[in-house]
Amino acid sequence: MFKAILLDRQDDRTLASVTELDESRLPDGDVTVRIDYSTLNYKDGLAITGKGPVVRKFPMVPGIDFAGIVETSSDPRYRPGDAVLLNGWGVGETHWGGLAQKARVKADWLLPLPEGVGARHAMAIGTAGYTAMLCVLAIGAHGVTPGQGDVLVTGANGGVGGVAIRLLAQRGYRVVASTGRLNEADHLKALGAADVIDRNELSSPGKPLVKERWAAVVDSVGSHTLANACAATRYGGIVTACGLAQGMDFPATVAPFILRGVTLRGIDSVMAPFAIRQQAWQALADELPATALDALVREVPLADAIALAAELLAGQVRGRVIVDVNA
Repeated sequence: MFKAILLDRQDDRTLASVTELDESRLPDGDVTVRIDYSTLNYKDGLAITGKGPVVRKFPMVPGIDFAGIVETSSDPRYRPGDAVLLNGWGVGETHWGGLAQKARVKADWLLPLPEGVGARHAMAIGTAGYTAMLCVLAIGAHGVTPGQGDVLVTGANGGVGGVAIRLLAQRGYRVVASTGRLNEADHLKALGAADVIDRNELSSPGKPLVKERWAAVVDSVGSHTLANACAATRYGGIVTACGLAQGMDFPATVAPFILRGVTLRGIDSVMAPFAIRQQAWQALADELPATALDALVREVPLADAIALAAELLAGQVRGRVIVDVNA
């Protein structure tokens, strides 16, 4: 038996509860993992509250990432005792996920924990931090250097935003953080932001092009915010899009792309191939020691994740939430 958050659907409502489940109920997979830590991400908040069509079938164990120890494996790449992590692959959406004490998944979905990174450290980074690194790597691969101008990070108080600020600042970029919580400005500056702006500057309908301001952008918000970020990006710059906190729509024109050569780069953390995941996680291991994340992390027991899901969607949670599934 193991504990898990189990989601079910009744009368068009999603019901979430901490439940004892028999291991025989785990879905098919090559590897069974004893989970040490998971996290609470925006997508998990949508799944648990039922406010977004994240879960494709019920009952479902949510949790899009986890870290733990292999218990059993029919795949030669993994042996009992190996430390592993998982991000994405539809886990917590179409396949039982990480907000549980056990998971059974395909070996192809797993990644060995990088040397020097423990399970708690890995989940302090989590899918949010891994996504942030994918954005930062894309900006670097595009050729944007610190001397070319400011880098905008939207949704700065979220999990992706906070880690992106830290990573970019450490690499020498001047970061401007956009947030709806200006009372958190000191926290964002402590992470490395040089300046903090009100998200209202970006969240309303804007012009097709405005004064060039950003050498690059990390956007986890979408909608008008993403459109306005593109409109203010410098010639030849790059905008990395990885989220939809404001909305899935993109009310923009082609002007930034055909008049300024701006690149809009979609960042997908869910289905990224093994080599890209490995590169991102090795970079995270090198650049983000556990102590660097202390100001970003809050740890809660499994049962508390249900109530926190609504707070997360309401923008009331700062940074990263680690879930100790055994507490």
